[in-house]
Amino acid sequence: MNGASGNLARVLPVFSAAFAAIYIASVQYNWALFTYQAQSGQWGWLVQPREGTPMYWYGWLATSALGAGAIALLSLALPARLVERAGAVLVWLVPVAMMGVIGYVLRGYFLR
Repeated sequence: MNGASGNLARVLPVFSAAFAAIYIASVQYNWALFTYQAQSGQWGWLVQPREGTPMYWYGWLATSALGAGAIALLSLALPARLVERAGAVLVWLVPVAMMGVIGYVLRGYFLR
């Protein structure tokens, strides 16, 4: 594979793995790029003080996408063979690890 399609195929596993890891951290530590205040219908940068029921999910997605995009772009500077090997491992390792992390984060809901 050459050109843009080759680069895209190379960085997608890196992007996916980074997105999953950053998303879990964003949810756990509330790293929202912006907040939507549902009652007032207003948007604000970063985590805003509570005004009724704030929605952070959109901000978590944006944080994760930007972080994963930056990591994926940085992976283009690495040798293609290294990224492909790492991608093959990440495709299986990250989802299994994220299931464990989610279980740990939500343990309070299950262990009452």
